[in-house]
Amino acid sequence: MGIVLTVLSFLTGCIEDEEYTQGQWIRRSDFDGVARCGASSFTIDRKGYLCCGYRGSNRDLLKDCWAYDIEGNYWTQCADMPDEASGRHEAAAFALNGKGYVTTGSIKDEPDYLADTWEYDPTSDTWTQKDDFAGGMRHGAIGFAVGGYGYVGTGFDDNYLKDFYRFDPNATAGSQWQIVNGFEGGKRMYGLAFVIDDVAYVGFGENNNTYVNDFYSFDGTTWTRLRDIADTNDDEDYDDDYNIARSSAVAFVIDGKGYVATGDRNGVTSDYWVYDPERDLWTGDADDDYTPLTSVHQDTGGSSRSLAVSFSTGTRGFVLTGQSGNSYFDDVYELLPYEQEDN
Repeated sequence: MGIVLTVLSFLTGCIEDEEYTQGQWIRRSDFDGVARCGASSFTIDRKGYLCCGYRGSNRDLLKDCWAYDIEGNYWTQCADMPDEASGRHEAAAFALNGKGYVTTGSIKDEPDYLADTWEYDPTSDTWTQKDDFAGGMRHGAIGFAVGGYGYVGTGFDDNYLKDFYRFDPNATAGSQWQIVNGFEGGKRMYGLAFVIDDVAYVGFGENNNTYVNDFYSFDGTTWTRLRDIADTNDDEDYDDDYNIARSSAVAFVIDGKGYVATGDRNGVTSDYWVYDPERDLWTGDADDDYTPLTSVHQDTGGSSRSLAVSFSTGTRGFVLTGQSGNSYFDDVYELLPYEQEDN
């Protein structure tokens, strides 16, 4: 059931009721590589980069890298990660100063985690090894960049984790990672972050088979706890319809608002939610107002999924790849948040 609007028709002099759902998902050029989930992604200069991941029942590990030209809507294969780097899935990634970084991850089903860090330079199409992540081997961590530094934290190494570390690309070898104190949030894996006006918004994920509800901002100096992403405030009604908490979701930013889509919430989902940092409030709910990925303009192929990746330019947002059961995806969708679909 969509939002119900009353539309005045000045031509006919009558009043009509019109129902619509907000937002349109448009299918873009399919990913040229093999279908996969658990990949890593970052955005540099209007190009989205997808690296690594796994596919198939035996979870074949990948170490290829691809660039998506957002304006041209086409893919180009980049240099694979070097022989010294393992193929991996569920690694953390971020972009910083025109370069992309991939760190940590897992190399097989059984616990076998990584801590190595690799820098990708799109100008030379080359990979360079940097200092190992100082927090140790893990997968399912969160990565983002603010204030000229990269940050990686949380994840799983046979224990759920809550630590964060700062990466300085200009520091000398052996001192590129430093611990960051002050995060009071819960332990988690498969969380996410998005950045608006050089402030990171961090949360989501799971801890001991429970979805984590807390949500924080970080400006490079101070962690600030924000409103929970679940109906935990009995004194207020703003969160009565919240159905946001999940793991293995993706996030992107459009025009100063954060978008969280897909993921696992007692099964894979296709809905998306929108965060307004000025009000610290979320809107969404696929059952009501917002068009989920499964209802796609000009295409019927969109599916609920988890372990997808996203590209974000600040004005455009994309969701691609991922997994549902034994199905792996290579499709790419862009959300047009201001378009409406009549019901």
